[in-house]
Amino acid sequence: MRAAVQSAFGKYTAIGKVTIKNQVAYIMDFLMRTSFLVIIIYVFMQLWGATYSGEGRTIAGYTFTQMIWYLIISESITLATPSLSGRIEEEVKSGDVGYRLIRPVHYIGYHYSAYLGEVYFRLGVNLLVGFVLGLVVLGFPSFGMGWLGLLAVSLGSFTVNFLLNLMIALCAFWIEETRGLEFVYRKLLFTIGGMMMPLDIFPPLLRRVSEWLPFQTVLYYPAKMAVALDASELPRMLATQLGWILLLGALALLLYGKGVKKLHVNGG
Repeated sequence: MRAAVQSAFGKYTAIGKVTIKNQVAYIMDFLMRTSFLVIIIYVFMQLWGATYSGEGRTIAGYTFTQMIWYLIISESITLATPSLSGRIEEEVKSGDVGYRLIRPVHYIGYHYSAYLGEVYFRLGVNLLVGFVLGLVVLGFPSFGMGWLGLLAVSLGSFTVNFLLNLMIALCAFWIEETRGLEFVYRKLLFTIGGMMMPLDIFPPLLRRVSEWLPFQTVLYYPAKMAVALDASELPRMLATQLGWILLLGALALLLYGKGVKKLHVNGG
């Protein structure tokens, strides 16, 4: 049993390492895409600068500096996540999904390992660029232990995001074109997921609704923990992420099982 677990762990770890090497091979292309982060943060700095000049020194407990660092982190996470829908959709259209299914690794496990390897590499580069930008404009951040808070909830954040993306991507077994669904999902992250602003700023009703949805666990949790760490909130956040992972994981496996049966019936 132990040997089987070690063997499986080694396989999926190797997949993640290969993904990271592929990202390093095209580092210049990735850095050029990451430069978009600078443009986004500059625009938000102008918008929030005008807002704070009219509202005062703090908004919902966030200073201007905290708000910009919050946006740097939420944008870094957003830009780090690859388009899983595009990949699985292309595999279904080209028939490559058949080759993936017969490999000695689980189809979902393969994509999850590749996803984590890519997303953590991208996040590291994005945070480096964002940190330099913030350091030049805002000065050294006073996060304290916030970096540890970010690290603690990052795996849950990426896992929930992966499962939500996976469920959308698996719809390719039926409708093939899933980019529209992915577009809607990303817009939900931008708004009620807390990318454009913390949920603390939302009207009470909208905030209560957002707290019952999984989107907050993807962006709001890690960005909030980084800039305004509250250790008493960490167990609740981790438990919420775990709950959504179990629920979404079960739904994803159910959807995957039905999709594979349909694929076999149709002959690929």
